[in-house]
Amino acid sequence: MLIKRSSPHAVPLASEITPQAIYEERRKFIAKMALGAVAGSALWEMANREAFAQAPAGAKIAAKRNPAYSLAETLTPVKDATTYNNFYEFGTDKSDPAENAHTLKTRPWTVQIEGEVKKPMTLDLDSLMKLAPLEERIYRLRCVEGWSMVIPWVGFSLSNLIKKVEPTGNAKYVEFTTLADKAQMPGIRSRV
Repeated sequence: MLIKRSSPHAVPLASEITPQAIYEERRKFIAKMALGAVAGSALWEMANREAFAQAPAGAKIAAKRNPAYSLAETLTPVKDATTYNNFYEFGTDKSDPAENAHTLKTRPWTVQIEGEVKKPMTLDLDSLMKLAPLEERIYRLRCVEGWSMVIPWVGFSLSNLIKKVEPTGNAKYVEFTTLADKAQMPGIRSRV
């Protein structure tokens, strides 16, 4: 990859600088996307906790492994995967999510599907978990910061949910909007 580097003393032209209003909107968009990731992660973490609470110690959520999503690499140790994260909603240090996520209230939690669909619905966690057969996939998550993890993921394909709500011919996009509560998510108070 070719990366053009300018002189460290070069001043960009005014036309090359992104206007502040656009920059702030982009930051809000990125924050919403990150928050969606946090919420999704929290949702599945909660599902794991609920399932483990009902199952014998050490039991896993019943999910068939999908061989189409597997790697010949060693899984990242659970301790590392659960304590080294980027969720700025809970803080900017890698250990902050593990230390601060306990403030997130995951009950009651619902997912609302509305808009250009024939069958809008609101699902609580238990209904969501029963919507489609759960499967386990092994993924390598890569961060733009240069680190990665090989971890199991349990869930179902988003397409299963989309099929259930039957999008109309006018549907073009899927928008994810989630919680942004400064009381539960201390990192939201920061301007990072």
